[in-house]
Amino acid sequence: MLKAAGPNFWLADGPVVQFFGVFPYPTRMAAARLEDGSLWVWSPIALDDALAAELDAIGPVRELVAPNKLHHLALPEWVARYPEARLHGAPGLARKRRDLAFHTELGDTPDPAWVDQIDQVVFRGSVILDEVLFFHRRSRTALVTDLIQRFEPDTLPAWCRPIMRWDGLVGPAGAAPRDFRATVWNRRAARACRATALAWQPARLVIAHGTLPEEDGTEALRRGFRWLGPER
Repeated sequence: MLKAAGPNFWLADGPVVQFFGVFPYPTRMAAARLEDGSLWVWSPIALDDALAAELDAIGPVRELVAPNKLHHLALPEWVARYPEARLHGAPGLARKRRDLAFHTELGDTPDPAWVDQIDQVVFRGSVILDEVLFFHRRSRTALVTDLIQRFEPDTLPAWCRPIMRWDGLVGPAGAAPRDFRATVWNRRAARACRATALAWQPARLVIAHGTLPEEDGTEALRRGFRWLGPER
């Protein structure tokens, strides 16, 4: 299930989940091996024995990262399997999941465990959801959870293709869903976050939902955030 995707960097595809009970969403996570040999896991997917065995073979899981308030469903099984791991949640997630013990709330400053290895910025501007974007330096990979989604038409049921296409989620560029875009009232703050992410100059973009872009990561980020308007 784990696929090498760069130096000390792996991806794993998870099961399809039903968003709003009807829209099929494939899931994806990433794992990075830090300088101390431990693993940093972004957007954990459903955990089974096979995935756990593959992870255990490359390093101990020590950091679990939930990048926004929507990516939390699999966290209890990860916490149960790896009780020594620290749990890091996006702004607001600890209030939503009071049953989980979060060690930190993610912000713009990397935790000491991954400082100078993984950069991050909180994508602000929405009135409902802050998402934390990440950049894995060694593999030059940017990680975006829900702010850029990109689906191929033939991977979707016929009935939902027109809806997803109207939403801007079908095609080579991808985007955030229209309902989320409508909540981004502070475009200046959102554009500042986009500028930070573009300054990373990633060679690759990894997204949690949909087909991975094949083009240069910086260009993929630029196209995925085109709905924010001109760069300034």
